[in-house]
Amino acid sequence: MPDLWTDLLSCLELHPRSAATRDGDPNPRGMDRPGSLATFEGPNQQLEYHRLFGGQLLAQVLRAADLACPDKAVKSVHVLFAREGKSDAPVRYIVQIQHRGRSFATLAITARQKGDVIATAAVSMHAAEDGPAHQTVDQVPPVLEPEHRVRLDLIPWETRAVGDLDAAAAHAPDYDLWMRTPEVGPEYGQALIAYATDLNLIGTALRPMEGFGQRGNGTAFTSATTSHTVWFHRPFRTDDWLLMRHHSPVLAHGRCFGRGDVLTAEGTLVASFAQEALLRFRP
Repeated sequence: MPDLWTDLLSCLELHPRSAATRDGDPNPRGMDRPGSLATFEGPNQQLEYHRLFGGQLLAQVLRAADLACPDKAVKSVHVLFAREGKSDAPVRYIVQIQHRGRSFATLAITARQKGDVIATAAVSMHAAEDGPAHQTVDQVPPVLEPEHRVRLDLIPWETRAVGDLDAAAAHAPDYDLWMRTPEVGPEYGQALIAYATDLNLIGTALRPMEGFGQRGNGTAFTSATTSHTVWFHRPFRTDDWLLMRHHSPVLAHGRCFGRGDVLTAEGTLVASFAQEALLRFRP
């Protein structure tokens, strides 16, 4: 079995399964007109787990958008998870161009497995433009020292944190995580960040609950992401240090909600994310 980092990168190499079509007929102009369709297929991570990690689907959705519309970059993606994906079959991504102009493009992406829809995504893309810039964010502290390294099973790169999402003691629903991948091409940056944003928001929502930690999933509680959104503000590299700030303002009616920001070590806000998830506690 390959190491997790190599395995993840291989999942980001989607393969075309059909040529561009328009309304069911061949489209000689490719993916440049409304109604154009293309299909890509991606392998699954080789995890000792029966279902797909939502982060894999998020990352592959972004790669499908990049392949379908390479002249623009994703500025936002909103994914609805319709049903649990299984690890024993590849996922096909059907990309439909809804609009493609000089500055913006809008795509609808459907993820299918064994004929069933497992996720749908709305993707907005944008060609970079010049203009004024400002931001309002809390100051970013220095990168944590190596003694604060933490191991997160599904994140195959260096991570550092002070808090522990597996701890059973109650804490405020906040979690800061420093991360840095091995050297990798910038074309994978958005997919890798989207992958990472799906891992810790449920654990952050659990922090105020005395006696519950993130590893209790499947025993003390059941959780599953139902919707996830990522916004990209500026270019970045994942092989430079990035700070992921997580916060969960509400847990109610069997659901939890969380949001966060991604910042560089210099304090530049490069992405934001939000998630709603199923969270049911067992008696």
